[in-house]
Amino acid sequence: MKTLFIGGIKSGKSLNAEKYIQKISKSKPLYLATTEFIDEGMQERIDAHKLQREDRFITVEEALELSKEIQKHDISPILVECLSIWVNNMLYHAKNVDDMIAEINRVMMQDRDVVFVINDVSCGVIPDNKLARDFVDANGKIAQLVASECDEVYHVVAGISTRIK
Repeated sequence: MKTLFIGGIKSGKSLNAEKYIQKISKSKPLYLATTEFIDEGMQERIDAHKLQREDRFITVEEALELSKEIQKHDISPILVECLSIWVNNMLYHAKNVDDMIAEINRVMMQDRDVVFVINDVSCGVIPDNKLARDFVDANGKIAQLVASECDEVYHVVAGISTRIK
């Protein structure tokens, strides 16, 4: 089964996804962390997420090749946190949307229970610079693809998850 949690930044999507995966898991799930680029602000976010999940997950880090990392582990379910950071990583490493779609398709083809988290960046204004527009466009396309392939989709606002699919 594939599940998606989508919401704005600090909407509570990660916490809701963690609670969800804990309910469906019979053992310690895999937490696939995608954050690659570290500055002080991002490190604070990483530390907060680590504190939030305590030792309830087996955490691995992979910034680009999600499908290969998932294949390495005989653990299910898997929480991929977060696809928006992954999109950012892919753009930084000069990957295009077709590369992203191919990688997501490889993940979706695996017979594994996967819970995805992604930011909803579609409610803002069109950015004034090309890189930001490329990110918003790519993130939106990946969100649409993942949502279309998932069995369940939850929209998170103010810490509340509402099932929309």
